[in-house]
Amino acid sequence: MTGDPGATLRVVRALTEAQAAELHALFQDEWWTRGRALEDVRRMLAGSGALVALIEPASDRLAAFARALTDGVYKALILDVIVSPHHRGQGLGRRVMEALHAHPALAGVRHFELYCLPAVAPFYAAWGYTSELGELRLMRREREPVPGAGGRTAARHYGP
Repeated sequence: MTGDPGATLRVVRALTEAQAAELHALFQDEWWTRGRALEDVRRMLAGSGALVALIEPASDRLAAFARALTDGVYKALILDVIVSPHHRGQGLGRRVMEALHAHPALAGVRHFELYCLPAVAPFYAAWGYTSELGELRLMRREREPVPGAGGRTAARHYGP
């Protein structure tokens, strides 16, 4: 095959039930998403302000995914950028990030933020992401979720 191996992949902004299950399976292989429950992944997809996925047209299978939480004006937090192992090394991380930055829900956003390991910071620096934020610091509060909170999603397509 010549040219870009990911060129035939299509960009979608919502996932089918099967693609949500594939994303859940991908999450189980990564240290930062391992242990997520499928029902929680469905709720996460429904609550994301913007999401994009790259899909194989012939099989309808998930190749790459990224999402953002946003207010649509001031902030967007990029999360869960992931490429399936079968598709890694083909530039799909760049392609899914470009698609997310071009998402209509993010068109009016001023600040894009994310967090990552130092080893992948140069990847994100290509879009102007920097860790030079002056006195700003990331802060986190952890807690156990309230059992049964959030309800169930009945939709068959998951996305905003």
